[in-house]
Amino acid sequence: MILVTGATGNVGRELTALLPEARTLTRGSGADLAEPETLTPALQTVDTVFLIWPFLTADGAEATLGKIAQHARRVVYLSSSAVRFGPDTDPITRLHSDLEAAVHASGLEWTILRADTFASNALGWAGQLRAGDIVRGPDSAATAVIDPADIAAVAVRLLTDPQPGTTHTVTGPEVLSRADQVAILGTALGRHLTFEPTPFAEARAQLTADGRPPALVEALIGSAERRPRSDLVTTTVQELTGRPARTFRVWADRNAAAFS
Repeated sequence: MILVTGATGNVGRELTALLPEARTLTRGSGADLAEPETLTPALQTVDTVFLIWPFLTADGAEATLGKIAQHARRVVYLSSSAVRFGPDTDPITRLHSDLEAAVHASGLEWTILRADTFASNALGWAGQLRAGDIVRGPDSAATAVIDPADIAAVAVRLLTDPQPGTTHTVTGPEVLSRADQVAILGTALGRHLTFEPTPFAEARAQLTADGRPPALVEALIGSAERRPRSDLVTTTVQELTGRPARTFRVWADRNAAAFS
């Protein structure tokens, strides 16, 4: 039995579609990763857990992993490809670095799945694109943006064909800036779209004024401001699924309705 956490998220939805027999952990299930004792019913008869950590720090992760280890044998943790830059890169990278360390120390058989920037992050622009043809926001370094469906496909392989003690990094097939992504979205939507970068101080002030929690604001701005450009393109999707990673254009075509 496989337990999928974060089952209603961008990766979780894709994963549960591929593994309909898996047990799912959602906010409405009564179980909470922040309260390990609530996980007991969901963990009964579970052998493997796909772990998505939904918090901004690793606080509580050791206790949660301890509870998982009381029932399950293996964990596959969804991490970030930015961990390779070091934990001090930005708050989100530190989170994933700390979680990887906790997973390693948990006593569980572990596999780490590091993913590059999710294509689905572009859904955050949907409101702006319904209102006009300009996306405004903080810029960030270009990365090989990956379709969550490809992350899920690799996760299925790692969950069903155990590869304990290994780390796998998945990326899309091309390195894209935010301006590149917006232009590609425009092609998919049949519109001429442009990206206008917002100064980090201005973006921070706007997010704060919108009522976002300070820790979340710092995580989002810190990641955009400090993460270095990455030219890394891996063949992991091809190697583990037998087909190449999808392009951002394929993702945009599949999700065009979300922007109109």
